[in-house]
Amino acid sequence: MKPVLIIQTGRAPDPIRGRHGDFPHWFRIGTRVEPHRLQVVEVSAGQSLPPPREVAGAMITGSAAMVTERASWSERTAGWIRDAMDLELPLFGVCYGHQLMAHAMGGRVDYLPGGREIGTQPIELINDASHDVLTAGLPAVFRAHTTHEQSVLEPPRGSTVLARSTRDPHQLLRYGPSAISTQFHPEFNAEVMRAYVRRKHADMRQEGSDPTGVFKAVAATPMARRLLRHFSRVHGWSHAIDSVS
Repeated sequence: MKPVLIIQTGRAPDPIRGRHGDFPHWFRIGTRVEPHRLQVVEVSAGQSLPPPREVAGAMITGSAAMVTERASWSERTAGWIRDAMDLELPLFGVCYGHQLMAHAMGGRVDYLPGGREIGTQPIELINDASHDVLTAGLPAVFRAHTTHEQSVLEPPRGSTVLARSTRDPHQLLRYGPSAISTQFHPEFNAEVMRAYVRRKHADMRQEGSDPTGVFKAVAATPMARRLLRHFSRVHGWSHAIDSVS
C-alpha cells in the first residue's frame, strides 16, 4: 500500500510543540489516517520527497517561513507539487501549503493587506462550493482557525475559489478533481489556536489589534475539521466517519 505523505514545511514553535505536539500529529488526528500509512518528509530540513507515483497523496503543512522567500527547499517542493498535479494526486495544502500550491501553479502570494489574520474566523462558502464533493455538506458560513501574514493574492488560472473570510478572499481553493488547499487551519483545535494567540500577543498589540478579544473569541471549529476528515475518506486514506466532532 502506498504511503500518504505529510510534507512538513516547518515546525510548531517550541512551547506549542512541547505541550500540543507538532504539525504531523495534528494532521494525523484530523484525518484519522492510521500511523503506519503516513510518511513524514521534513522538506524544510532538507529531506527529499519520493516520486509522486510512489505515494497515495500528500498533505502540506504550515510554516513560519514565507513563500516569497523562495527558499531552495520550498521551490523544490513547488516543482514536486506541479508533478503531482499532473498525475492528479490527492493533495491537501494548509496555510503555507495553501500558498505554496497556489505559487507552484502560477498564482501570486504576498503579504495580506492590512496585516496578519489570527483567531477563529467566520468562513463563507462562495461560487460552486454547494456542488463540490468536499464542501457540499458544509453550512454557508462556518468557523475556522487562522494565523498568517501572507496569503494568496491572485489564485492560479483554472483554480476555483470556494470560500472566503472578511479579510482574505481566497480561503479555500480547488485546483482540480483531487487537489484542494485552505488558508485556514482545519488541523488546529481550540487549545492550539489559543496557544498561537498567546504567543503573538505582543505583536498583535503592536499592530493595533485586540489579543484579549481574539483570545476570548476562540471557539471549536468542527466543520473545518470535517473538511479534512472528509478529504481523507473520499480519497481512500482512511475510513473516518464524516461527523462534525
